Amino acid sequence: MQLPTIPKIGQLSKKRKITAAGAAAAAGVVLTVTGLQATSGTAVAASDPTGHTVSTASTAAQQAPAAAPKADANKQAEAASATSVPQSALVAQPAAAKTYTNNLDGWIKQSLDILHAHHIPASYNGIYRNIIRESSGNPQAINLWDINAKNGVPSKGLLQVIDPTFRAYHVAGTSWNIYDPVANITAACNYAAAKYGSMDNVYSAY
Repeated sequence: MQLPTIPKIGQLSKKRKITAAGAAAAAGVVLTVTGLQATSGTAVAASDPTGHTVSTASTAAQQAPAAAPKADANKQAEAASATSVPQSALVAQPAAAKTYTNNLDGWIKQSLDILHAHHIPASYNGIYRNIIRESSGNPQAINLWDINAKNGVPSKGLLQVIDPTFRAYHVAGTSWNIYDPVANITAACNYAAAKYGSMDNVYSAY
């Protein structure tokens, strides 16, 4: 009876190495001298020079997570950039200038804003009532027959103010033209406030 031939240890190791190398090549895996490094996600079992079995899938899996934190950081940076408020939006913008209509209503409202800014009392109704009585709302009105006219200083404008009174009670920020509606109202109200407490208290010639 012939006994079976038992391969030598060196031959067995060599055959195992060749089998591992062939399997790795077939799966597209690169084996380095110092160890195994997979170029694909294919799981291939191979033996290293010491005869231990190494899985290439675990090697690839260990390398993959390294890129994830960077990708997450990039996504967070893009999200922060998309939601950030532009610097220009944080700068206070100047308020738009208030506008007034070029009629009796607008003149009174503009004058009231100036009067209130200078702490001069007056109300819309008080001003309107006296304008209608004095000039019927005509900013170019002039009185050429009363005592002031006889004295050479006729009353002028919406609230029939004489030149000396207009100059004395002129309010800063308004025109020096006595026929200017806003300037005329504001100066007259300033005078009425000084003499009567407010234009609201005037019900006749003043």
